[in-house]
Formats: sequence, structure tokens, C-alpha cells
Amino acid sequence: MKRQNGFTLIELVVVIVILGILAVTAAPKFLNLQDDARASSLQGLKGAIDGAAGITYGKAAIQGKEAADISKNEKVDGIDIVFGYPKATSAALNAAVTGLEQDWKVVKLAIAGTPSISYSYKSNADDATTCIVTYTQAQSVSQAATTVVVSGTGCEPSTKS
Repeated sequence: MKRQNGFTLIELVVVIVILGILAVTAAPKFLNLQDDARASSLQGLKGAIDGAAGITYGKAAIQGKEAADISKNEKVDGIDIVFGYPKATSAALNAAVTGLEQDWKVVKLAIAGTPSISYSYKSNADDATTCIVTYTQAQSVSQAATTVVVSGTGCEPSTKS
């Protein structure tokens, strides 16, 4: 008698059913990459603003303008500065951060009277209320540092491994 090599139809169907069950249980874990991408891009914007503010402050310090307050209307490389850091205006931050105006939109200005500006995704209106990056300018010589904060639900990178 000749022996057959291969699988029966029943065996193939069982394997396909098992693979389908595995796919249904494992797929949601891998398909929720959009939230991680959103959080990562916000962290990237935060880093870009932090870096641009630091570079601007360094240039202002070299030129001796790091103590210039808002009344002096000082500029460094075309960037309006306050205490050496970029002013919280879209013009100043667009000059400091390359590509900011192409990919991001201003959603809020001056939160609670504090000179600040917030950015959200340009492409999606829903993100304007959920995921924003807020830049607050330096307030005085003693507090001559800026604050960049990412806020919103689901905007922080996940710690899943």
C-alpha cells in the first residue's frame, strides 16, 4: 500500500480556526498604535520647543541679552525674547522651531493671564481638546526658565512592554 503524505481537510480547518482565535485575542494589543504615535509626536514637539528655547537662551547669553525683559523688545536671530528665552507668541516660536507652523496649530493663548501658547495637531480637530503642548515663557530674571507641558487624556507614552 502506498502511504499518503499531507494533511487532511479536517486538520487544515482546525489549524485555521486556532489561528483565527489567536488573531482575535492578540490583534487589539498590536492595533492600538495610534495612541502611542500621538504621544510620541507630542513628546517630540515638547523636545523641539525645549531645545529651541535652550539654543535661543544660549545665543542671548552670548550677546548679553539674557536679562532683557518684555519691555525692551529684544531679538536674537529674529526671535523675540523675554529673559533670553523665546516669547510665548506664534511668531517667536515659529522662528525658533523649524516646521512648527506646517505641522501644528495654535489652540490657546495666554492661559490664566500667564504668557503662554498651546499647540495641537493641525490635521485633527478632536486633538485640539485632548492632546496639547503648552509653552510658558520666562516670568522674571529669578524665574528665567520656560515651561513646556504635554497635557490631555491618552497623550503620554504608554509603558507597555
